[in-house]
Amino acid sequence: MKHDPMATANAAAVTVAFIAVVCALAILIAPEFSLGIAQSWFHGIDLEKVRTAVNPSFGSILYGWITATIGGWLIGYIFARTYNLFTKKGK
Repeated sequence: MKHDPMATANAAAVTVAFIAVVCALAILIAPEFSLGIAQSWFHGIDLEKVRTAVNPSFGSILYGWITATIGGWLIGYIFARTYNLFTKKGK
């Protein structure tokens, strides 16, 4: 099976964009719950020490969404190109 790099990159970007929206909403609606999840993902690191006292601004949420989406696209593209490279070497 071969991956189309553009299709894979676009799918990864849409997936990351969706997850970023869900994450931002979770932080705005249930900040304590979101912090608990984040701490479990980082193996119990005390994130209270880096937590801000106010909810994130619209600008910071938008900036994070844009950069995460771009990063997701790049990861999808690199993944597809690398996957295709390895499948060629296996034959």
